[in-house]
Amino acid sequence: MSLKLNLVVEKPDVSDEFEYIEEETNKNSPSNLYIKGPYMMAEGVNRNNRLYPKDELVREVARYNEEMVVPGRAMGELNHPTSADVDLERACHMVTEITQDGNVFYGKSKVLTTPCGQIVRALINDGVKVGMSSRALGTLEEGSTHNTVKNMKLVAIDCVADPSYPKAFVNGILESKQWVLADDGKYEELYDKFENSVSSLPKKDIDKFLTERILNFINKLH
Repeated sequence: MSLKLNLVVEKPDVSDEFEYIEEETNKNSPSNLYIKGPYMMAEGVNRNNRLYPKDELVREVARYNEEMVVPGRAMGELNHPTSADVDLERACHMVTEITQDGNVFYGKSKVLTTPCGQIVRALINDGVKVGMSSRALGTLEEGSTHNTVKNMKLVAIDCVADPSYPKAFVNGILESKQWVLADDGKYEELYDKFENSVSSLPKKDIDKFLTERILNFINKLH
């Protein structure tokens, strides 16, 4: 049976501020803008009531460094998408390093010259506070006080606004989706439960079923 994974996003609950570093190679070349700060935290129960075991993060950061950071492929998007892939058209930064200090994993990213990267640069120049937030696939083991993330696969580090409150609405939508590992090594979104529900209904009841689901979703937004 295929392992069903949820998409979870996090902003680390640590007090360290993000630094914005502008580096000039020479006066004739445009400067490079970097964002540096805490990217992920292990062992502590965060504001989304989740705990990431240190061994999970150590393993995944090592893999991500080897497969994505070192080859120059570790791109992140502007805001979290509801996807387990990175959309190159929305890439705004590239992670250049991730290092561990105790339970906290610090990173440094180069802001790209892409359209979304230019938005990030403009926001920072205008005094907007942005930070980094992890996007990963994993299973959630429910406990009496918190959920523990297991079978983690780090997808990307995305650039987000630095809110003073949990983004519960976004997390709720992301966690309602599930992915499975396909034969080609890519993660595919799982629709089996929904498809089975629809296919088991008489044709005359399908419209009513879909309408009820849409209304229930809209009501949860209020």
